[in-house]
Amino acid sequence: MGVAFLRLALVAALASGVAAQERSELRFCLRADPRTFDPLLAAEDASEAVRYLTAGTLLRLNRQTQKLEPELAKSWTVRDNGKRIDFTLREGVRFSDGAPFGPADVAATVRRLTDPELTSAIADTFRSSGGRITAAPTGPQGVSVFFSAPVAGVESLFDQLAISPARQVPPEKAVLGPFMLDAYKAGQYVLLKRNPHYWRSSAGKRLPRLETIRLDIQSNREIELARFRRGKLHFVDKLAPEAFERLRKEAPAMVVDAGPSLDTEFLWFNQVPDGPLAPHKRRWFQSRRFRRAVSAAINRDDLIRLAYRGYARPAVGPVSQANRQWWNSRLTAHKHDPAQALDLLRQDGFRLDGKTLRDRDGNSVEFSLITNAGSRPREQIGAMVQHDLLKIGIRVNFTPIEFQSLIERITRTNAYDACLLGLSNVEIDPNTQTNLLVSSGTHHAWNPRQAKPATEWEAEIDRLMSEQAAAPTLAARKKAFDRVQEVLAEQVPIVFLLHPDVLLGVSPKVRGAAPSALPPHLFWNIPVISLAPPQERRSH
Repeated sequence: MGVAFLRLALVAALASGVAAQERSELRFCLRADPRTFDPLLAAEDASEAVRYLTAGTLLRLNRQTQKLEPELAKSWTVRDNGKRIDFTLREGVRFSDGAPFGPADVAATVRRLTDPELTSAIADTFRSSGGRITAAPTGPQGVSVFFSAPVAGVESLFDQLAISPARQVPPEKAVLGPFMLDAYKAGQYVLLKRNPHYWRSSAGKRLPRLETIRLDIQSNREIELARFRRGKLHFVDKLAPEAFERLRKEAPAMVVDAGPSLDTEFLWFNQVPDGPLAPHKRRWFQSRRFRRAVSAAINRDDLIRLAYRGYARPAVGPVSQANRQWWNSRLTAHKHDPAQALDLLRQDGFRLDGKTLRDRDGNSVEFSLITNAGSRPREQIGAMVQHDLLKIGIRVNFTPIEFQSLIERITRTNAYDACLLGLSNVEIDPNTQTNLLVSSGTHHAWNPRQAKPATEWEAEIDRLMSEQAAAPTLAARKKAFDRVQEVLAEQVPIVFLLHPDVLLGVSPKVRGAAPSALPPHLFWNIPVISLAPPQERRSH
């Protein structure tokens, strides 16, 4: 009896171990611990990844077609030129704890979102878009959201708005997305499990197809890549060009270049009127010809070839080719043309004195360029810009500095000449770039927080951004924002350099992945992603 029991126990234990190894568990890494599991408070990459995997939204942007699709709302109607949007919700949807979902939950989420005490990136996006915002149920499956001012493309706001229950329960305990939080061990992992009440199905089978997702906390990219190569991870996001090249040579079937990202590398000159800047330098930096000459002197093809190993595209503005709806295809990046650069400078009173460029008062043209230390591609770009500008007589003192010191200089003391940084975009709608483009914006890099536009062309951009934000049709919005991009290309307040490609690693064990240039690049369609059957997995 005792021997038979022992055998049964051993068989059960072995079966349990095999099941654990063969269960459908997707694995990839987060760079840091999530700071919150409250979807309305998610602001950094780790928290946003968990939000995307667990949250239910009314609408969802398809990252391949770049079109909005119905989710918790089966239909929607925009009214009053974007001051109102009506949603019809799906019937029979339940939260992960089994409680029914309905219009009251949407209204409660909007009320919390608009609470002035809530510090939240998604809340800021809503507040800046439509002034005062309210929501109210309009029937058993109907709910309307009202804005005090017209919001162009108002429906796009709802791609990131996670709906939480109206009742008093921690948001992570009752979710509407495909997965729910199962376990979290700080510094080690986040474990998500399938939401048993998730509403979607495919071919008569409930989604999601995966049972669990394990998100390992790992900041070391080399360790992450080594684990991926050994088959311990299924995804690697945003590979460095060098790592992508190594992996491509070893296992070409495991890498994907998803094309140009929404991100941009650029530099700009300090034009703050009351900053601690020498008057002659301010005069240079405020000259369109000077800025245009600097842009023409920089060899973008070399930056891409050497700093990014060819995995980037030349930039002419803040919008890349990846953003198919809003990219102005009539524009092309400034060509590398040192002769044109010198001609523009001569028109502005500059002259070459041997190998030194001097302004009309005899001042040698020299400025400092700062960037954040630790970014290898950015440090390479800075050194190459320094080399290119020396060819037209401009001496650049390039200095990578600690990130917090850099932020202090460009946002508070204004104690800098020029800065090299990047812009990370996660949304495609131009309204998300308002803070960078309008003259009153806190991120209006070259001269932020202006009481009124300092130049006529900045006033034009302000007007165009207001027009596109209130335009009743997509065509009218596109026309206005195309002109914004043209003004930026003409005036060059920012020297846009390149758009890095989205470089990814995808295990051959993964089925249904559709890598995208838009974030989240690898798991935007997580409900239909699966892993190969166990026998296929063992064969790899």
